[in-house]
Amino acid sequence: MTRSCLWTLAGCLMILPGHLFAADAAGAPHIDTGDAAWMLTSTALVLLMTIPGVSLFYAGMVRKKNVLATAIQSFTICCIASVVWMVLGYSFAFGTGTPYFGDFSRAMLRGIADHFTQGQDAAFVMGAGTANATTMTIPESAWVMFQMTFAVVTPALIVGGFAERMKFSALCFFTILWSLLVYAPIAHWVWSPLGWLAGLGAVDFAGGTVVHINSGVAGLVAALVLGRRRNLGLDDFSPYNLTYAIIGASLLWIGWFGFNAGSAGGANGRAGMAMLTTQIASAAGALAWMIVEWFHAKKPTALGIISGAVAGLVAITPAAGFVLPGAALMIGFVAGIACFWSAAILKPRLGYDDSLDAFGVHGMGGIVGALLTGVFAYGPLSATEANPAGVTGSVMQLGRQAEACGVTIIWCVVVTYLILKLIDVTIGLRVSQDAELEGLDMVLHGERIN
Repeated sequence: MTRSCLWTLAGCLMILPGHLFAADAAGAPHIDTGDAAWMLTSTALVLLMTIPGVSLFYAGMVRKKNVLATAIQSFTICCIASVVWMVLGYSFAFGTGTPYFGDFSRAMLRGIADHFTQGQDAAFVMGAGTANATTMTIPESAWVMFQMTFAVVTPALIVGGFAERMKFSALCFFTILWSLLVYAPIAHWVWSPLGWLAGLGAVDFAGGTVVHINSGVAGLVAALVLGRRRNLGLDDFSPYNLTYAIIGASLLWIGWFGFNAGSAGGANGRAGMAMLTTQIASAAGALAWMIVEWFHAKKPTALGIISGAVAGLVAITPAAGFVLPGAALMIGFVAGIACFWSAAILKPRLGYDDSLDAFGVHGMGGIVGALLTGVFAYGPLSATEANPAGVTGSVMQLGRQAEACGVTIIWCVVVTYLILKLIDVTIGLRVSQDAELEGLDMVLHGERIN
């Protein structure tokens, strides 16, 4: 009798956890603490990319009289874009409106505290109520913050196209309008469960189209609209402090692990592969640029090596969670060569003044990475129950990637141009010739480096 009771009790204990799990599964989604911890860490890493990463990277490449003005642009963009994202940007990007645009339902982050119980938040469902709803394992606050850092770094990268000549007031208004009218819609197309580019089958793991093609093309448009810097080719335009630029590039490299591996949405296998491919592609990009520059200019420069590393990081961004290490090596090498050609050969031949190679590195690198994702994607990395084959490299997938690139470029060119012209006819875009010759540090901010 005693033995029978013990067996019955043991059976009940074995069954009980299954019933508890079923009850959990039937209720609200629950937070995975490991995923949440990784996403919070990734968020901090991505923020590091803008302040101080981009800030130092760009400030080190301009002339001494513009160092402070360039550095504070990234810092100010971080502040403006963060508020814009909270007020409307997140709603426009991830609201369940249409396949082409979000809505105002999450303006001011309305509803973000709806699932708190006794001080504990629950995980959330992205695109809740739609056919493509995605259950997340992190609180929505962490997701909002993670995506906010992407919305911050993207307009900061554009600064490289117009460095040393845009008015500070124009920069502030441009950041607001561009974040809402260019960045948020494209983020919705690509990353929202309802996005029409996602529905076509185009993929972008961490921002090849949304961040890099977008910012690079916007930088090129701004460079063309504002025109060349005064006395370019006559005065000495050598970088003031390449040590700053090297430190900035190093911070970008470290922060990029959060950028790419964080885009897996949690501490999982794709995050591990994304981190590995990120390291390999960046190293390959640096070496490729170094080798090509060594042959072309007879010396490998510090600026070239760090630019190649960033090119590799840019190119692997859309592919990081879709490709294997061998493909990452190829993507990095191709990006290093293509971006060197764009920055060192194409730009001088065409005569445009993309000051710090926003298009040369981010635009070109983003295009290379997005297209090669369609070539090298390895299905099992992205396989799901709904799509057992995953995303596999093919001619068809390459076509989808090309379509996503083309649409992003067209939208970015048209809307960025209209925003710049609107600002130009209202408050003006460019500082005066005298201000540009004196330097933006003193003219715009009343400060200088001693």
